[in-house]
Amino acid sequence: MAYMGTAVVSGRATALVAAVGMDTELGRIASMLGEVEREPTPLQRQLASLGRALALAALGVVAVFFALGFLRGEPARLMFLTAVSMAVAAVPEGLPAVVTVGLALAAQRMLARRALIRRLPAVETLGSVTVICSDKTGTLTENRMTATELDAPEPPLLLAAAALCGDAFLDPEPGPDGRARAVGDPTEGALVAAAADAGLPKPGLERALPRRGEIPFDSARKRMVTLHALAGPPPAALRGALGPAATGAVFAKGSTAALLGICSSVWEGGRAEPLTEERRRRWTQADDRLARRGMRVLGAAFKPFSGSAPQRPDWERGLTFLGLAGLSDPPRAAARGAVDTCRAAGVRPVMITGDHPLTALSVAQSLGLAGNGRVVTGAELSGLDDAGLARAVRDASVFARVAPEHKLRIVTALQDLGEVVAMTGDGVNDAPALKKADIGVAMGLTGTDAAKEAAAMILLDDDFATIVAAVKEGRVVYDNVRKFVRYLMATNAGELWVMLLAPFLGLPLPLLPLQILWINLATDGLPALALGFEPAESDAMSRPPRRPGARLFDRGMAVHVLWVGLFMAAVCLAEGWLAHRAGRASWQTMVLVTMVFAQLGNALAVRSERTSFFALRPGGNLPLLGAVALTALAQLPILYAAPLRAVFHTVALTPVELAAAAALGTLVFWAAELEKALRRAATRGR
Repeated sequence: MAYMGTAVVSGRATALVAAVGMDTELGRIASMLGEVEREPTPLQRQLASLGRALALAALGVVAVFFALGFLRGEPARLMFLTAVSMAVAAVPEGLPAVVTVGLALAAQRMLARRALIRRLPAVETLGSVTVICSDKTGTLTENRMTATELDAPEPPLLLAAAALCGDAFLDPEPGPDGRARAVGDPTEGALVAAAADAGLPKPGLERALPRRGEIPFDSARKRMVTLHALAGPPPAALRGALGPAATGAVFAKGSTAALLGICSSVWEGGRAEPLTEERRRRWTQADDRLARRGMRVLGAAFKPFSGSAPQRPDWERGLTFLGLAGLSDPPRAAARGAVDTCRAAGVRPVMITGDHPLTALSVAQSLGLAGNGRVVTGAELSGLDDAGLARAVRDASVFARVAPEHKLRIVTALQDLGEVVAMTGDGVNDAPALKKADIGVAMGLTGTDAAKEAAAMILLDDDFATIVAAVKEGRVVYDNVRKFVRYLMATNAGELWVMLLAPFLGLPLPLLPLQILWINLATDGLPALALGFEPAESDAMSRPPRRPGARLFDRGMAVHVLWVGLFMAAVCLAEGWLAHRAGRASWQTMVLVTMVFAQLGNALAVRSERTSFFALRPGGNLPLLGAVALTALAQLPILYAAPLRAVFHTVALTPVELAAAAALGTLVFWAAELEKALRRAATRGR
C-alpha cells in the first residue's frame, strides 16, 4: 500500500486507488485530529475569570463612590469624571500587553535554547506541566547507533544480510575516527557501517546482489524484507550460504520474535538446521540478554532461491535465521541531569518507546526514570479498559513496544487524572496525541510536517533537556504574570482606597480625575511592562508545579493586595490630612507624588515574593530599574512646568515637601520587605 501523501521520487508503476478523501490514512488521521479539541491554557482561563471579576468590582466601586459624592453635594460633572477615572484605575488595562510581551520574551529565550514555540499561550502552559511523556531514541538518547555486539555463528553473513536489507548507504567521507560512516536511519546506518568495517561495503554488496523488490518496515509487523537477484560473483561471506545454484536471495531484518515467526531453520555449522523449540528458546534468551543491557536488538534472516524469483507472498516463508546484532544508543550527556531536574521540580518523566521492554527498562534505569520498575507494553495497553489504563499510567513510567495510536490513550488517561501533559512525537500517526496533549512537542530533526503542524512546540535539537529548559521558562512567565497582577492590583487598590476613605476624614477629593489618569499612565506603563523582564528566581525548578486548578490569587496574593492597598492609602491620606489641616495649598499635589513613589517602591518589592530586593542580583532586571527612575523623573515636569501644572492642577512643591512626599512613598517598599522577611522566618520555623 502507498498511502496518500507518499512522495514518489523515481520509477514507474501502475496504481490502483483503494480509497479517497477521508477514507485514506491521512483522512483517518485528519478525522482523529478533528475529534481532538484544543483546550484553553490555564492562564487563559484565569485571566478571563479575573477580567470578569474586575469588571464587576469596578462597576460596584464606581457606583458606591458616585453615590457618596452625590449625597455630599459634590458637582455631578466632577463626580462623573472622577468615577470614570477610578474605573480606569481599577482595571489593569496593561495586563494583555504585559502577558503578550512576557510570552514573546520567553519564546525568544526558548528559541535560543533550540525550542521553537508555535503558539504563544503554550509558553505559560509549560510552567504547569506535571508529566513529560518522551520518546527514547533521539530524545533521551543520542540517536547515534553503534553495533556493539554480534551474536551469530557467522557474523559477516549476518552483517551482509542486514546491510542489504536496509536503505542506509555509506558516506564517501569517513568519520572523524577514520571509520566508515553511514547516512540514513540510525539503526540501519549502524549495521551498514559495521558491515563496511568488516570488509563488506554496501556498494560492493549491491553490485553483486541488486535489489529487485521489498516489503518495507512496518511498526505492526516489526520487520523488513527485500528481494535480490544475483548479478555477479557473491562476496565470500555469502558464497557458502547461497550455494552454487543460487540466482538470488531474500533477506529480512527486524525484531527477533517477528523473524523467528517466519523462519523454519537456523544457520549453524555452515548450514541450515531445523528451528526446534530449544533453538527458538536459545535465541529468545539471547535477545533478552542483549535487551537487558540496554541494547536495541535486531535479527537477520535469509533464503536463497534458484531459477525464477519467488512470488511476493512466498518471500516470508521458510527463511533461515542468521543471528542477532546488539546496537547501543548512548543516553544524551544532559539527559540524566534533566531527569533529576524534573524530579526536583515535581514533574514526572515518562518514557514511551517502540523498543523491547528490557531495552527500555535498562535505559530508563540508567537515566533514573524507571520508577517502580514496571514496564507496560503496547499489547497490555490494548487489553486494558479505562480503569486499568488509569492505574497503568499512574504507576508506570516506562511504556515499551508502543504503537503511535497508543499515545493518544496515554495522554487522555493522564489528563483524566488531572495531570498537565507534555507529549513528544515525530510521526504522522503521533499528530492526534500531540494535539490532545496540553503541550505537544514535535521533533525538529526527525519530525514529519503533520507532527509539527499539530504540536505547540518544536524541538530543533530533539533533546529532552530542551523540554526541561522550556518548562523553566514557562514557570518564569507565570511568575512574572503573578508579579504584574500582584503589583497592579495592590497599587490600583491603593488609589481606590484613597478616594473612598478620604470623605470619612473630612477631606475633599484627594486626587482629581486627570491626576488619577496620570498616576495610572505613569505607574501602570513602563514599570509594569518591565516586570515581564524579570529573570527566573532561584527556586523556579526546585518547587512543585502549580496545581492545574490553582488561581492567580492563591498563595496569599489576595491578602497581600488588600493590606498593601490599605497601607498605601493610609500613608497618602495621613500626609494629605496633615497638610490639609495645616492649610497647605500643595496638599493634593503631595498626595499625588506620595502615591507615585509608593507604587514605584511596590514595583521594586514585588520582584520576588520571598527573596529580599537586596538579595537579588542588582542588574537582574535593568529595564525595571530604568523604568522606575524614568517614571520618578517624569513627575518633575508636572510639578515645575507651568503649562503642565495648569493641566493637572498641581502646585510646585518646595524641596522639603518633595523630599517628604518621596520619603513617605518609600514606606510601602519597606513594609513589603518586612512582609517577605516574616515569610522567610515562618518558613525557617517550620
